[in-house]
Amino acid sequence: MFKSRNCYQLPLTQAAAGCSCCSSEPSTSAADTGAVEFSVEGLTCGHCVRTVEDAVRALDGVESASVELVSGGRSRLRVSGIAAGADVREAVTSAGYTVGNN
Repeated sequence: MFKSRNCYQLPLTQAAAGCSCCSSEPSTSAADTGAVEFSVEGLTCGHCVRTVEDAVRALDGVESASVELVSGGRSRLRVSGIAAGADVREAVTSAGYTVGNN
């Protein structure tokens, strides 16, 4: 039998729609790290992901760009740095994909 037990209290989100990972509310962690998220439609594979990431990384001011692929749905593009949102949208569109309404 264990005599000690380590417990950690984790902060809960105030979102009415559920926990922070399931909430439909916008994520605040992106703002905390200087990252901005975009939804991207039309990506179906790793090649699509690399195409979008490379196009966005080529923009002045972008520190990093990563895509969480949802094949056939809305994938999540996370961009950190100081690039303008309009420039990111243009890079994604020029690469042949659609930026959804966030």
